[in-house]
Amino acid sequence: MHTFNEQGIARVKEVLNSSKKIVIVAHKSPDGDSIGSSLGLFHFLTKLGYDVKVCHPDPAPYFLEWMTGIDQIIDAETRLEEVSEHVSTADVIFCLDFNAMSRVGVMKDMMIESAAFKIMIDHHLDPSDEFDLLFSETSSCSTAQLIVDFIEAMGNSNLLDVNIGEPLYCGIMTDSGSFRFPSVTAHTHEVIAQLMRGGVQPYKIHEAVFDTNTFEKLRLRSYAINEKMEILDEFKTAIISLDKSELEQFNYVKGDTEGLVNVGLSITGIKKSIFLTEGDGIIKISFRSKGQNNPVNVMANTYFNGGGHANASGGRWDGNMEEAIAKIKSVLPEFN
Repeated sequence: MHTFNEQGIARVKEVLNSSKKIVIVAHKSPDGDSIGSSLGLFHFLTKLGYDVKVCHPDPAPYFLEWMTGIDQIIDAETRLEEVSEHVSTADVIFCLDFNAMSRVGVMKDMMIESAAFKIMIDHHLDPSDEFDLLFSETSSCSTAQLIVDFIEAMGNSNLLDVNIGEPLYCGIMTDSGSFRFPSVTAHTHEVIAQLMRGGVQPYKIHEAVFDTNTFEKLRLRSYAINEKMEILDEFKTAIISLDKSELEQFNYVKGDTEGLVNVGLSITGIKKSIFLTEGDGIIKISFRSKGQNNPVNVMANTYFNGGGHANASGGRWDGNMEEAIAKIKSVLPEFN
């Protein structure tokens, strides 16, 4: 694995110089970091004159539709054949914000079968060996921060502008919990300063992401907090669950529950917050925690077919909601 050392960057330049077609891929269920890092890299490589396509497993949530270049993302959910064509004929594929092909959903098989040179840039633990070149830095607060480091390592910091910087700022902001997670360092703020010098105005991005709520979204979140939040004082844990009928009741659209898992952590004394939603025949589970002594990734990996960061992980349960909640409660004593 490399973290943008001279040898790794030299290999990237060598591969790019002999490539005609570049594809950028990120994980399924996109978020601010996967979309932001993809579009930041897209604008950077396009500025260098490369032919670049961004292919994702599914569409971006509505609260990210303000980003310049969002219309350039081709998603496999609505344009599967086109995505397959781009992936199969690519010379280079940048794999952003995921560490295993299992994270790209319906694109998994086409990614594995593609003969393209695959470059992974990511900050998640335990990357697989499915890539030709790995840039892995698990201490980074986001993949978007790594993209800024990558651009600098390539010797192109002078190219940072608003189009490149805005999505990268968004990725860093959202994946760091608006700069409040332990993964935020002095280097994070130095990177933000770089982006601001390139023309990024943070207040505009905060407004675009956080001040675009619909009334239905606010009603759903109020219901989740007032009616569905359960506090387990013994384990310093908050649990929120929403089944399909409840989501439909509030005309749920993708993105409406973004960040809801963090609400529990705002309660005094709560160290873990768990959010469950029903969808696609499974129960999707988000885990969040505070502090270095409350990791949730082991729980997600051991019992819920998931994993991630120590303080932010995801998982799934192949059963009903009641079973999933019961399982969580039964294993919590192991992680108290």
